[in-house]
Amino acid sequence: MSNWRPFPYGDRAYRYSGDALRGAWPRLHRGDREPFPSRQAVEVRLSGAPELATDPSDPERIALRLQDAWRAFHAGDFASAVQGGIALGPIGCVVAARATLVHTVYLEESEQRQLAILNDVARHCEALLARVEDWPNAWYVHALSMGYGARLVSVVKALATGLGNKVRSSLEQVLRLDPGHVDAHIALGVFESEVVANLGSVAAAITFRARRDSALEHFETARRLAPDSAVAHLECARGLQRMYGQERSREVFDLYEQAAACQPADARERMDVERARLHLETEV
Repeated sequence: MSNWRPFPYGDRAYRYSGDALRGAWPRLHRGDREPFPSRQAVEVRLSGAPELATDPSDPERIALRLQDAWRAFHAGDFASAVQGGIALGPIGCVVAARATLVHTVYLEESEQRQLAILNDVARHCEALLARVEDWPNAWYVHALSMGYGARLVSVVKALATGLGNKVRSSLEQVLRLDPGHVDAHIALGVFESEVVANLGSVAAAITFRARRDSALEHFETARRLAPDSAVAHLECARGLQRMYGQERSREVFDLYEQAAACQPADARERMDVERARLHLETEV
């Protein structure tokens, strides 16, 4: 991680020190609905599974260090977030995986390195899921790592090897545990729209239960639950482009405008907004 590219929009823009993190948590985690890592939340997570922490004897210390890892994630200090999460053991896997995924997808330029990192994240997530099955975001980061990897090796090839079914299964498990998980709805919309775009409507529906109307329903659910989420508008725009081409170009442009107008609350959201703005600039 020593050669990871830094967050390019200022290292102090999204700092949530002290109690500011707890106050901003509902906004910051509206998409993934991760519980605030309080002492009580840590105790609940470790009850019956103390092996999730390298040192389960001090839940207060674990909670504070988890909070620091999430602070680093939101500020765009992704390497520190990964290091902080890993140091805590499996209980820090979700924050470490989220930081790794965001850095890899948004900032890593080498596709070879991207694929190696994504495969590594998927393996770590599978190890975590072998120990705990009721953590929605463990399933979510598992699906996300596989989904991003599928894009790199080609969606069609990934579907042929059964990866698509694994992605869908993990995302559906997220929504079984938490039907209001905004990010899982977005990811399912992306999954279904990519399958339709690559296989065609009939084959996508028969083979993977992927349909245009279902993809749009997931996107619209996400946009309804998080109306000022840049990534919800952005991925909906991309989904429409994949499935309809120029047929719905006006809607696509409007969605990019909505994404670009969002006020980002952390580093990842800022990069989504900047991506939307860049797209609009190239369209002019």
